[in-house]
Amino acid sequence: MVNLDWCKKQDKGIRMIEPNDNLCREYIESAEETLSILKDLKGKSNMWLATIKYYCEYFAIYALLMKIGIKSEIHDCTLAVCKILEQENIIQRGTYTRLEKDKQLRIDNQYYLKNKEVKIEYSELADFILKIKSIINSLTLDKIEKLRKKI
Repeated sequence: MVNLDWCKKQDKGIRMIEPNDNLCREYIESAEETLSILKDLKGKSNMWLATIKYYCEYFAIYALLMKIGIKSEIHDCTLAVCKILEQENIIQRGTYTRLEKDKQLRIDNQYYLKNKEVKIEYSELADFILKIKSIINSLTLDKIEKLRKKI
């Protein structure tokens, strides 16, 4: 796992921005759109299945970061924030591991052309997005401030 302090020192690493409900909503919509695209690819390309599955999850998590007001243009740094959100019981335990595993599968299939099998459970991905949306809707300003201070 990437060190959060390292991420804060990178130009495109973790930065605090104003929480942005519009971007939050747009990233959730992107996650839902990506899930819809994923259905059309089943059985066609492990490279694209891995890439699209990962981005479906990533966009949902990034929507949560936009709600909190955290910008990260480095995927490993975004995932490092996930680890903190798990520790703070904001997101479900195992989310970091899930994203890390799916990121590695994407890298293997997209960059190294390993053509590894991609297991897709649409209902599980849809549920993941719904859970993130529920978390977003339940965050209070007070909780957001506490998370921002923690990170």
